Amino acid sequence: MSTNNIKKVRTSDIELKDRLVSIQRVTKVTKGGRTFTFSAIVVVGNENGIVGYGLGKASEVTTAIAKGVEDAKKNLIKVPVLKGTIPHEQVAKFSGSRVLLRPASPGTGVIAGGAMRAVLESVGVKNVLAKSKGSSNPHNLVKATVAALAELRDPVTIAETRGISLTKVFNG
Repeated sequence: MSTNNIKKVRTSDIELKDRLVSIQRVTKVTKGGRTFTFSAIVVVGNENGIVGYGLGKASEVTTAIAKGVEDAKKNLIKVPVLKGTIPHEQVAKFSGSRVLLRPASPGTGVIAGGAMRAVLESVGVKNVLAKSKGSSNPHNLVKATVAALAELRDPVTIAETRGISLTKVFNG
């Protein structure tokens, strides 16, 4: 993932909705017995192009979710959403998880699995075709999906980078 395309966002004036992707009970066996803790992966977004993810760990479920939300608010990125879909096809990988995102025509809906669906709905994409290949681990799947969304570029940015008009970007 190249870091030059990532656009960090401030959280002060944005209304964010959080979605719980996964919660795990983690057991640590010690001399005195078993200690149970919880880890929660949470996705936050404003459903208008801003999304972030976070991981929270605590001895109680509610505290783990709250920590995950706070962590997610620190890792927000801006994603170009055009007419309810993504601007172009994108492939990304994180650890063993690979994701493929393709733009879809209006009325298609979000065709994606659990962890990817949470990220795509939080960012505000209404029509997209998504495929998860490789590992289905929710942690890696969320990170791969966010990496794919971070690498998306809108036509205006491409036109500025190439130094050509916006109509020439579409017509080739």
